[in-house]
Amino acid sequence: RIALIGVGIMGADHARIFAEDIPNVQLQVVCDAFEERATEIAQKYGASHVSNNPQETVTRSDVDAVVIASPDQTHAPLSIAAIEAGKHVLCEKPLAPTSEQCLEVLEVEKRLGKQMVQVGFMRRFDPAYTQMKDSLDNGAIGKAIMFHCFHRNVEAPANFTGQMAISNSAPHEFDAARFILDEDIAAISVFQPKSVDTTKTGAPVFMVMETQSGQLVNVEINNNAAYGYDVRGELVGELGSVFLQAPVHSLLNANLQAVETYPADWRPRFAEAYRLQNKAWIQSILSGEPSPIASNAWDGYCASLIAEAGVQALNEGRKVTIEMINKPTIYQ
Repeated sequence: RIALIGVGIMGADHARIFAEDIPNVQLQVVCDAFEERATEIAQKYGASHVSNNPQETVTRSDVDAVVIASPDQTHAPLSIAAIEAGKHVLCEKPLAPTSEQCLEVLEVEKRLGKQMVQVGFMRRFDPAYTQMKDSLDNGAIGKAIMFHCFHRNVEAPANFTGQMAISNSAPHEFDAARFILDEDIAAISVFQPKSVDTTKTGAPVFMVMETQSGQLVNVEINNNAAYGYDVRGELVGELGSVFLQAPVHSLLNANLQAVETYPADWRPRFAEAYRLQNKAWIQSILSGEPSPIASNAWDGYCASLIAEAGVQALNEGRKVTIEMINKPTIYQ
């Protein structure tokens, strides 16, 4: 029995996935600051109850697990409240806007001695990313050397700065790089092209990260790419490379052109990843074992820590070393 907190774009998608695609689930409560919106989603997907009080929702006795898709600043407090109430959590990224707040979540799990939080870095479940990781793990491309990534959106929201490109968009790449390479990030440098107005909303950023063993990861974030939502990557090894491929369902041939279309946002590109992520979360609750693929609270902490270092690197114009705490035993 699930409580869903926050039914904006992503929250509404979670409601649909759990109602239509995942067995062994009852959408028990839909909670949102706008009760009319919560009622609309509850009626559409068969939820039993509606609320506008998230703290009360996570402690309900008729709720077993909580999906947190509310604004970023609410993620850590609601995750902590849910853990303390004995509820499993699927928390949209970020786990918290700051690494310090992430550590507060880790402390609660450490006291409990059990992982209760799965963080919504859904790319770990995307078939393209999992095949890329398999190619590295099975030795097909030899030892990894470099990982090239880019992440492009149609248009940045108002007031979306270069710092937000690092803290809001890039964490998916931070987590994907750690997942694919099975390495932590040791340092980050951030650049912006001097040919553009870097004060402009959504100005692009280019990051270079170094892993603890010396592999290089570069990430381009361009939130004003105009042509469509586009995420790509190439993992380069000593014996070959692997390109990520987005699912392409059709190719239009007309007017002397062959046209492949791009989606307007991330949801069509990662629809299967979200479904597989949510399915794995439910299975982890039923089995009592965390998913070996999914991001946990430790991974959420690492992503936020890298983002903080990235913002510092951009502001100070230098490479920043990333220093993390020792990994707690429950995440080993």
